[in-house]
Amino acid sequence: MNIISYNVRGLGRGVKWGAIRRLVRNHKVDILCIQETKKEHIDKSMCQALWGDLNVNWEFQPAINTAGGLLCIWNDLAFKVERSIKGRGFILLEGVWTQENKKTVIINIYSPCDSHNKRELWESLKQLRGQDPEGLWCLLGDLNSIRHPSEREGVSQRGVEASSINEFNEWISELELVEIPSVGR
Repeated sequence: MNIISYNVRGLGRGVKWGAIRRLVRNHKVDILCIQETKKEHIDKSMCQALWGDLNVNWEFQPAINTAGGLLCIWNDLAFKVERSIKGRGFILLEGVWTQENKKTVIINIYSPCDSHNKRELWESLKQLRGQDPEGLWCLLGDLNSIRHPSEREGVSQRGVEASSINEFNEWISELELVEIPSVGR
């Protein structure tokens, strides 16, 4: 299954829409997860234009004013969604990866930057995992956290607290997640 996660930093129109359509077409994408749409409203015609096809399924979480916003678009032939859950900072899609006939959970995340709300998001996701641990779990998006100080490319290392890094790594371990290599930035 081909999944693309893209922090678009404002969905706007024009150039970004064309770039997204090309990504979907060129990489034969099955699921597209977009963070920071900065859109309060998204409709089917917008999703069809982004996906490049009329046959499209989607879920979105609106931005608050111009902050955040999440969008998931998928090919129903590759991923049959059976339920979705929207929480503060995430959209969870649970369904069947049809090619492998495996239960799969995809979570598109845009985490708050402040520690308190970030911890609340982590706790929500941990509870969801605990309630339904079966199947493949894929968390993606912008977690606004790092696993190692060297990940703060081009930013002063002084602001990176070891405790927040340790807490993030512990959360990843508790959920039994494995970081997979990603392509691009």
